Amino acid sequence: MRSLPPFPRGATRRAVLAGGLAAVLAASLTACGSSDDGVTGGGVGTAEQPVSIRMIANDAFARQWQDQMVPEFNKKFPHIKVTIDGVPYGDLLAKEMLELTAPDPTYDIVVADDPWIPQLAKTGGLADLKGDLGKFTQSDYDWDDFNAGPLAAGEWDGKQYGVPLRSNVLLMFYNKTLYSKAGLAEPTPALTWQQYLEQAPKLVQDTNGDGKPDAWAVGTYFTKDPLTPTIWQTILNSNGGQLLDENNKPAFNTPEGVAALQTHIDLLKFAPPGAATYQFNEPLEAFRQGKTATMFMWGSVYKGTVVDPKTTTLKPEQVGIQVMPVGSSSAGAHRGMWTGAVAKKSKQAEAAWTLLQWLSSKEGEKWHANNLGVFPARKSTLASTPEQAWLAPVFKAIADGYQAIDAGKMWRPKLPESDAIQQILATQHSLALSGQVTPAEALKNAEDEVNKLLKSKGY
Repeated sequence: MRSLPPFPRGATRRAVLAGGLAAVLAASLTACGSSDDGVTGGGVGTAEQPVSIRMIANDAFARQWQDQMVPEFNKKFPHIKVTIDGVPYGDLLAKEMLELTAPDPTYDIVVADDPWIPQLAKTGGLADLKGDLGKFTQSDYDWDDFNAGPLAAGEWDGKQYGVPLRSNVLLMFYNKTLYSKAGLAEPTPALTWQQYLEQAPKLVQDTNGDGKPDAWAVGTYFTKDPLTPTIWQTILNSNGGQLLDENNKPAFNTPEGVAALQTHIDLLKFAPPGAATYQFNEPLEAFRQGKTATMFMWGSVYKGTVVDPKTTTLKPEQVGIQVMPVGSSSAGAHRGMWTGAVAKKSKQAEAAWTLLQWLSSKEGEKWHANNLGVFPARKSTLASTPEQAWLAPVFKAIADGYQAIDAGKMWRPKLPESDAIQQILATQHSLALSGQVTPAEALKNAEDEVNKLLKSKGY
């Protein structure tokens, strides 16, 4: 298979990506109306004639997969040669969109972030795993064993285009030592947002006796970032609210939506100085240094936060993990899945689907969780006893999170325009957090912009 030339740097690189995406969007409109040309199988290879497949994935985990996952897979399927190319997150979607519309694609497998599947599927470049590739699905794969929320990340327009490979959930981390010093009982999954905010002032503490606070209540996303609104969205969902209604109309500009946004803003009162600039790394570092009592963050950081002495000052016995606080309807959580999909034009689709099946199977998922600490999506895996003791409380928190996610539809919009909607929300959310507009004004502005966007797309 051919290899892609490196992207040019600087302004030229941005022009390539921008121009490429414009071409892709035009092509995708045509692709939506194209006929199904079928998918070539290609077999799984033999000792005399092995087959090769290529995957494109986030460079945050691509090397780990290449070095550790592929050798394990090859123990069972020795005649499938797998090459995994890592691409920085910021470039990955654009490159995958270009790939799926190329006449001779380089990649057999694309690995997509949670909201990308509708956008990628709209190009016509993804295979329907249950339709196109159903004949290559192993009899013991057990679709029904997946939790509904993770599996739904790979579904769009009635077709299953992807399967969950690396699950993630927004969860609540808490420092037991700081709760004890504040004279507070440890949180439980029954903790409400109201109770949390009542306790927060006590969690702003002077722990070294110099008369100045050196520990604070909370760290999470606060600055303008596409993921920052997920905190507000989770609070909204826990109170029974939704981003969009069943007709894809904005449903967040409500008293519940305003109250949820105000709750997120109020958290900033009990955060460390400078927390208004917090994105992903800053709250993570503050919590690992024992400076915050709680952290609302993606659960996948647990190992580096609690277990690995190279990256944290904390120990497992000091840290708890659970669902986010309870609203009027349920506990809070939010879905973030990395999903694997097969390119429809792949000449080795059977081998590609075989790899994805193994990695997301009961066997492969348990290996993935126990050896790499990756979160599972299957009910059977979460109900099992993990080989590593530190995973036990994580499995419980993930299972509770999935229950909340499934009940409250706690995920970003499932539309090809998901990223654009999230950018609108991030902009208005940021203006409210900085005090430039009120929460009510921010949501009204966001509603108007989202309505305009969706109307322009024919909704």
